[in-house]
Amino acid sequence: MASIVSCFSKFCLTLFLLVLFHGSTNAKLSTNFYSKSCPNLLPIVKFIVHSAIMKEARMGASLLRLFFHDCFVNGCDGSVLLDDTSSFIGEKNAAPNRNSARGFNVVDDIKSTVEIVCPGVFSCADILALSARDSVTILGGPYWDVKLGRRDARTASQAAANNNIPSPSSNLNQLISRFSAHGLSPRDLVALSGGHTIGQAWCTTFRARIYNESNIDSSFARTRQRNCPRATGSGDNNLAPLDIHTPTYFDNSYFKNLIDRRGLLHSDQQLFTGGGPTNSIVRGYINNPRSFRSDFAAAMIKMGDISPLTGTKGEIRKNCRRVN
Repeated sequence: MASIVSCFSKFCLTLFLLVLFHGSTNAKLSTNFYSKSCPNLLPIVKFIVHSAIMKEARMGASLLRLFFHDCFVNGCDGSVLLDDTSSFIGEKNAAPNRNSARGFNVVDDIKSTVEIVCPGVFSCADILALSARDSVTILGGPYWDVKLGRRDARTASQAAANNNIPSPSSNLNQLISRFSAHGLSPRDLVALSGGHTIGQAWCTTFRARIYNESNIDSSFARTRQRNCPRATGSGDNNLAPLDIHTPTYFDNSYFKNLIDRRGLLHSDQQLFTGGGPTNSIVRGYINNPRSFRSDFAAAMIKMGDISPLTGTKGEIRKNCRRVN
């Protein structure tokens, strides 16, 4: 009888561990993930993001870009936030991020504040997701319910960042291919590119376009040339707005710029080329700004689902810049 009880107990323990393992490694993101563990989380994040944007409107675009650059490199896992260590070279010094990725201090402020209220609960990866949404809404863009529950990576890859983040010099086929590799459609590509309705870019990212390309409005090119000399090394870090009309307000004027051949980056203008497969999407967003807002929100949710770490994978970092 004792042996039967012992055997049954072992069976129950094994079954429990299997269920626990299955549930923890297959955990899903949810919009109410922190509702019990940290109910004051959302207003804290929004307050800090709002304060940062009031100090510098450009910060909203920077936080949105951080989330994009995080998700496109091994998934939405907060790896872009990690500083280099003796064991790995991280993403901060990859070509798409070096001296241009911004907003790390805002993430630090959010993390340190939330750690006081809810220690060991809120992941850095989720900070990026929430701060991107709040940045967009604060600057006039759409609201969406952010799915949460991501955990943080314990490592990062500079090589992956160099290979996976689309370049400003990408052509349309390259953009479609790069987004498709992450499960994002051409419509997602155009909608997410509409995030360039806010923010600024360095001269180095658009110099070749304003001096060498023909698919560009001549007066627009001359305007940009005033602050971006032709010679490499001269004015490289000078900034220009990605949207010439409303650079600190989230609207659909970015797409109007493309039709007028006033896309700042080569990759921007590629979305509206002669006979290109994304032309009709661009026109649709001009004629129906509501559809752009809706598609942008849906694409952000979709992007946020790229390979998150959940359950027992990864960790909840105490400091977003380093592993525990």
